[in-house]
Amino acid sequence: MSTKKANLILTTCSMAWGTSYIFMKLGIEGLSPLMLMALRTGIAFLILVLIFFKRLLKVNKRLLLYSAITGFLLFTNLTPILYGLNTITASQSGFILSTTVVLVPVIHAVISRRLPAHHVRLGIIIVLIGMVLINGGDIFAVKPGTLLCMLSAFSYSINIVLNSYFTRQVDPLALGVYQQGFTCLYSIIGLLVFGSPIFPSTTLDWISVLGLALLSSAYGFVVQTVVQQYTTPENTGFLFSLEPIFAAIFSFIFLHEKLTEMGYLGAIFILAGVFTAIDAKSTVMELITGKSVAEVTSKR
Repeated sequence: MSTKKANLILTTCSMAWGTSYIFMKLGIEGLSPLMLMALRTGIAFLILVLIFFKRLLKVNKRLLLYSAITGFLLFTNLTPILYGLNTITASQSGFILSTTVVLVPVIHAVISRRLPAHHVRLGIIIVLIGMVLINGGDIFAVKPGTLLCMLSAFSYSINIVLNSYFTRQVDPLALGVYQQGFTCLYSIIGLLVFGSPIFPSTTLDWISVLGLALLSSAYGFVVQTVVQQYTTPENTGFLFSLEPIFAAIFSFIFLHEKLTEMGYLGAIFILAGVFTAIDAKSTVMELITGKSVAEVTSKR
């Protein structure tokens, strides 16, 4: 698969995830977050097993271990968002979660024990300013939903870092599918311990569940796992940073959500910080040409 094709497919993943905030916001009105999680990932897992049954028969201990780890991280990524949406808008959560792009190089820096590059450090500062603004400008009045979405972004950042390693060791498609299964298992355990299994009772509930299961889980997360190996981490980060833009557009169209003036300013700061951290100039060049700036300039 070419880099350009991989980038295009990853863009559709960002669009799918952008719609997920609408389905999550609607879903938690009639279902508990854990029930929504269990149904969403369980349905996605069953559908993917039916489609890729033969390929999934090649199971080993390493695949199951990696799937269990990434499944837990996915569980700790998605569950806080659902609880967070009780106090913040879908648009706000989308922009907060875009900080994943900034957190990934920070986690890499901790592992390698080296400071992030200058543009990454600058991007982090800009993102932090944006976080304060999108929260209303009061650094001491952080909403619970903001903290939960920040926790979610941190969890998913670790998932991305580990995923880049795991996909070199096992079948990426199988990893993406079994990851959904383990996430469903963790959700069921949480549901039995902390809640009660109440199934969807309205058409809107089922639309939310199926929208999340088909678009976000079955398509988005599995396709990301498979396609990410054909492009660069910088391209992946840039394309994933488009997710909050899609989330804001879809939330405005379908939920009629609007940010405050300060909120929009915060959103701009967050995106600016994300683009700064991933060196957007180089990334845009790679998206267009499939080559880095250095490769292009070296041939002049």
